[in-house]
Amino acid sequence: MAKRPESSVGYSVTIPTPQQGTQSPRPDTVFSPPPFPSSSAGPIFPPPIVQPNQIPSPSIKTPNLPSPANGVRTGSPAPHLSTPPGPPVFSSPLQPAAVPFRTSPATPQPIAYSSASSLPTSSPPQFSNGSVELHHQISDVTEDWTPAAESPNVLFSAHKVLKQKKLANIPSLGFGALVSSGREMSPGPQMIQRDPHRCHNCGAYANLYCNILPGSGQWQCVICRNLNGSEGDYIASNKEELRNVPELSLPSVDYVQTGNKRPGFFPVSDSRVSAPVVLVIDECLDEPHLQHFQSSLHAFVDSLPPTTRLGIVTYGSTVSVYDFSEESIASADVLPGNKSPDQESLKALIYGTGIYLSPMHASLPVAHSIFSSLRPYKLDIPEASRDRCLGTAVEVASAIIQGPSAEMSQGVVKRPGGNSRIIVCAGGPNTCGPGSVPHSFSHPNYAHMEKIALKWMETLGREAFRKNTVIDILCAGTCPVRVPVLQPLAKASGGVLILHDDFGEAFGVNLQRASGRAAGSHGLLEVRCSEDIFVSQVIGPGEEAHVDSNEVFKNDDALVIQMLSIEETQSFALSMETKRDIKRDFVYFQFAFKFSDVYQSDITRVISVRLPTVDSVSSYLQSIQDEVAAVLIAKRTLLRAKNANDALDMRATIDERIKDITSKFGSQMPKSKLYQFPRELLLLPEVLFHLRRGPLLGSILGHEDERSVLRNLFLNAAFDLSLRMVAPRCLMHRQGGTFEELPAYNLAMQSDAAVVLDHGTDVFIWLGAELDAQEGKGAAALAACRTLAEELTEMRFPAPRILAFKEGSSQARYFVSRLIPAHKDPPYEQEARFPQLRTLTAEQRTKLKSSFLYFDDPSFCEWMRSLKVLPPEPS
Repeated sequence: MAKRPESSVGYSVTIPTPQQGTQSPRPDTVFSPPPFPSSSAGPIFPPPIVQPNQIPSPSIKTPNLPSPANGVRTGSPAPHLSTPPGPPVFSSPLQPAAVPFRTSPATPQPIAYSSASSLPTSSPPQFSNGSVELHHQISDVTEDWTPAAESPNVLFSAHKVLKQKKLANIPSLGFGALVSSGREMSPGPQMIQRDPHRCHNCGAYANLYCNILPGSGQWQCVICRNLNGSEGDYIASNKEELRNVPELSLPSVDYVQTGNKRPGFFPVSDSRVSAPVVLVIDECLDEPHLQHFQSSLHAFVDSLPPTTRLGIVTYGSTVSVYDFSEESIASADVLPGNKSPDQESLKALIYGTGIYLSPMHASLPVAHSIFSSLRPYKLDIPEASRDRCLGTAVEVASAIIQGPSAEMSQGVVKRPGGNSRIIVCAGGPNTCGPGSVPHSFSHPNYAHMEKIALKWMETLGREAFRKNTVIDILCAGTCPVRVPVLQPLAKASGGVLILHDDFGEAFGVNLQRASGRAAGSHGLLEVRCSEDIFVSQVIGPGEEAHVDSNEVFKNDDALVIQMLSIEETQSFALSMETKRDIKRDFVYFQFAFKFSDVYQSDITRVISVRLPTVDSVSSYLQSIQDEVAAVLIAKRTLLRAKNANDALDMRATIDERIKDITSKFGSQMPKSKLYQFPRELLLLPEVLFHLRRGPLLGSILGHEDERSVLRNLFLNAAFDLSLRMVAPRCLMHRQGGTFEELPAYNLAMQSDAAVVLDHGTDVFIWLGAELDAQEGKGAAALAACRTLAEELTEMRFPAPRILAFKEGSSQARYFVSRLIPAHKDPPYEQEARFPQLRTLTAEQRTKLKSSFLYFDDPSFCEWMRSLKVLPPEPS
């Protein structure tokens, strides 16, 4: 191991683009999907709690609380999902699971089920004892009382459940839920510092929907109807007293055990930053990229809290580990990059005199000097062919984080403060050492070497996950980084892979947000449903957890998912079906998140939901939350879009889905053979039209690798970001600095206006030519739009690109291509869907028409009619 006084290697810049079609290294556990993947179910949630300055969303049916990561600060009453939430996380491929469980668009594979399978059986569990019906002497705590707030962490596609199995399980519409662990709720969940009361039969938790015997304190489980004791905790003279018990009065509660088991003790907030962050930096960048990169790195360390421990590792043909004990010069220990580091080299490094992890308050000047010492790549070698030992560098970074304790505890490391984080900053592919692939695709053995690299990267990611280390990979530049090889490393560890155009502003913001986002560890999600309901499919960042609870609970049929990381901006999409016709008036769902948070406490977050059952199809349709249902449909669709050809097939699937929903739930028009799409689902077809033609399935993005990364990001994203990635949000600037929300149609492109279009991972600002020509007004409108864009995305992860352009410019196509063309629709249809047109003069209408001469795509109404379906009429 050599010591070098200064880093002289440059950095090469390349933008990774995922190559679709590469099989996930781990087989996904799934059923072969039907023509329409089955629906998913979830709990219902309260009306959104809106910040006073939040911009209203046009939707009115889907209740949702804005995530803390939304960053929405403008507008007024906002319904659900005004802006996408923060960090979506990539999930790793799945092990064979007891339910059809998918986290990446891998080919569905049949799975074998063992006797211990946690998939709910087709018939309800039979209980020989303990399952009783209580009718008279029981007290239903919720009988005369409705909770003030429900959990925003579970969103159902409908607020009612159809009793008829045949109608409830129609796959084109489906039933399901989006479930997120969350971090904060409004109001926050009640914290309970004692063990929860659980059903002795099925393991469910006592909750506000349970029937209680106040005299004896016994409670009846809502899942299996077993009668359980409460050790006297629920004994009360009347049911009014029971409302003071948190779990019997609130839909969401947190059971908390602090790290040192002392009641009432909570570590200070700085404990969350005790877990280190290690930067793994590509040394092979050219001069222009390196300049932007260094600026981003300097801003990054300036943004870190003083107690954050930072490590810096660079890689090229060798791996350099920087020593913070040298204050006057950038000094690094160097290891070979063409092979994994041996134990002797690591021991010499870890037990040596160097300081490789140091708190910012003691080493900020040293970090700045290290970044300033980086030099551009000097050799005349193409970017894609330069030696980069990324895999070896990650191994070394992981060893630094573990330190001597890894050896002392035989690899089992217990550390406070949540997950450690390795952030890889890559400008090109891994072409040297373990996990590498040849420089050229034409290499005769490329396919075999890629297969070996995929497996090695996934194994490295799994090992990092086992050691509570998350690996995020931030790629930038113009050189392909072989995304299929890098993706398993991020997924298996619970991290995320993101592509950037360059190392500039968006890259720097994502670098800061990647290190700062809160993440718990050791996460499990338990899902329990009434005996008539079962989970048929799971999509999200996790895998089946092999947990045997039958020794404790006799008939625990819960679906248990191991979460790869615990962050409020990731979610699981659960598809649910009914086993038989439902006889009861309510069905129940319970979601239990178990994890260690960043403050060293063990948390069990229990969310309980009750949904009424109905016979009326009309009542059911009115309860459907269009946007939640659309996001669930989109996730099931995107899961099967493994490459460009599959994406085309999925577009056809959306067409068939629209026709099937219309035939099952629509109404036939008088004196016509045509059917009208159900008017109760007004927003659903329009959102699916955006999905069909947008970047996830359409041809807006130029490279399949970009679409692949976007789809992987979408499959794990929470509701807000998922919705924005499918259906953009359009906001027009008005005089006085206010903004009006409009449908995302090209009719919004009025020459005297400025428009902001939020599409999740991209935000576009369009400035009309007439407004731009007005001195002062154009600049003021542009500044107001940029301020709004920054506020909308203030806490979003990944941070989107924010692009601004003028009407008629070549870049305006980015904006135009994401709007629904409506200029060819009849005037009455235009005004029905875009009422603002009624205020335009004849001259303004003429100008508007002339700006659409180059639009050829069919409009939403034309698409619906091509399917022989009439679109629902707006009210």
